[in-house]
Amino acid sequence: MMKKYTIKDISELAGVSKGTVDRVLHKRGKVSESALKKVNKILEEIEYKPNPIAKSLKNNKIYRVCILFPRSNQDSFWTPCLTAIKEMENNYQAFGISIEQHRYDSKSPTSFLEQANALIATKPDAILMAPLFYQEAQIIKKRCFEQEIIISTFNNVIDKNSLTNYIGQDLFQTGRIAAKLLDSLTTSGDLLIVHIDEQVQNATHMQEKENGFKHYFEEKNDPAYSISTININKTLDTNYFEFLDSYFKSNPNITGIFVTTSKTYVAAQFKTESRKDIKIVGYDLVEKNIEHLKKGSIDFLINQNPKKQAFQGLRNLAEHLLFAKEIPKETLLPIDIINSENYREYLE
Repeated sequence: MMKKYTIKDISELAGVSKGTVDRVLHKRGKVSESALKKVNKILEEIEYKPNPIAKSLKNNKIYRVCILFPRSNQDSFWTPCLTAIKEMENNYQAFGISIEQHRYDSKSPTSFLEQANALIATKPDAILMAPLFYQEAQIIKKRCFEQEIIISTFNNVIDKNSLTNYIGQDLFQTGRIAAKLLDSLTTSGDLLIVHIDEQVQNATHMQEKENGFKHYFEEKNDPAYSISTININKTLDTNYFEFLDSYFKSNPNITGIFVTTSKTYVAAQFKTESRKDIKIVGYDLVEKNIEHLKKGSIDFLINQNPKKQAFQGLRNLAEHLLFAKEIPKETLLPIDIINSENYREYLE
């Protein structure tokens, strides 16, 4: 086992005082060139490595890391983030990391903007946010840069060319995978992309999924398929079934549906009640989706793993603040394809 050297050990080996060693190790105060060479020579010989944990504890500083994401009572997709926050608190609280959670209305850009601005006003050290609204996110990103607040995003990329860091999946690629899955399940017909309860024109994550899906079939150039897109918003279309039923009556040749959100169960419920022979691919292991997956009314789900996204994002920020670790520009998570046979392996 490699010996653990103390400041006293190093000072004796170098022939200098403990105070001199301390100044060299912590890069503070004046040290003569000859003493510096002696200490560095010993540090090299013993392959000395500083203990970042001990250093952070000695600093006795509390770092505030805040996470901003939608309310889970509106969409259970976000519920696993709470577990991630708890695990982070257990793992890093002793090192001086304080995790604060802030929530906003997933249907309201104003709510997102108000919550984010209120959070910035408290001057945290870092913010991890899941921004559903692109335009408002640009405003918040600019304010964070002006206030010198470190900012990362998860579940949605708001600007690939900025200093913002991203944790999540390659959303464009998930759309392509969904297309590949529906291609393997169907041989021809009309394919339908369904956005549910999203302001698509202001939601880049939905656009990326749709673009990836379309790109797959554009490359394939198969005339047997045609693709259309619809947006269903519950505030405007109070009955999901009636909306889809009306659309299918006008478009009877639909053989497959790609749902870009965790509300894939909406399409599955329509399939069950209308007894339509359609294949469905969507996202996420929320309870209602799992029930339809088990019954066969959903064929495949792509697991975006919000818990892992939130945990990894918070850990990146915590380790940057504590140990000066560089925050990856992009942390891409695996794209898990879930069916009725393997979903249990992915449940927490």
